[in-house]
Amino acid sequence: MKVELIAVGRIKAPFAEAEAHYLKMLKPLMRVEVTEVKDDPALARGVTAARATGGSRPDPGTVVALEAGGRDMTSERWVEWLDDRRHEGKRLTFLVGGPEGLPGEVSGLADHRLSLGPQTMAHQLARIVLLEQLFRASKILAGQKYHL
Repeated sequence: MKVELIAVGRIKAPFAEAEAHYLKMLKPLMRVEVTEVKDDPALARGVTAARATGGSRPDPGTVVALEAGGRDMTSERWVEWLDDRRHEGKRLTFLVGGPEGLPGEVSGLADHRLSLGPQTMAHQLARIVLLEQLFRASKILAGQKYHL
């Protein structure tokens, strides 16, 4: 399964090291690409262009907005949800907004809206939490122990 994380802003220390760590651990389990965009309008343009026929970006497949009002996900639900997406065979594109979250027009482009929890967290930390949940679910789906 190909996964893309499109995020507003560049990741900075101390989050950059954690992101690199999870991307390295995910590499044998799934292909994950991270695309950073300048701002919310660029995020919306990227997804809209990919959905349009002949866009310069590949089709985003299943688009997932990460936002506070989305579906609550336990680790067990992540495993089930990711397994369902894996069987669909589509590219999976996650959207992470900037400091103000995702604007409504971007959220409206999503096929799924998921929450990383009820608490507010830094948007850069949300990237790490997402990668950790993808890693955990992928290890379980591969029949491997999660805790190394």
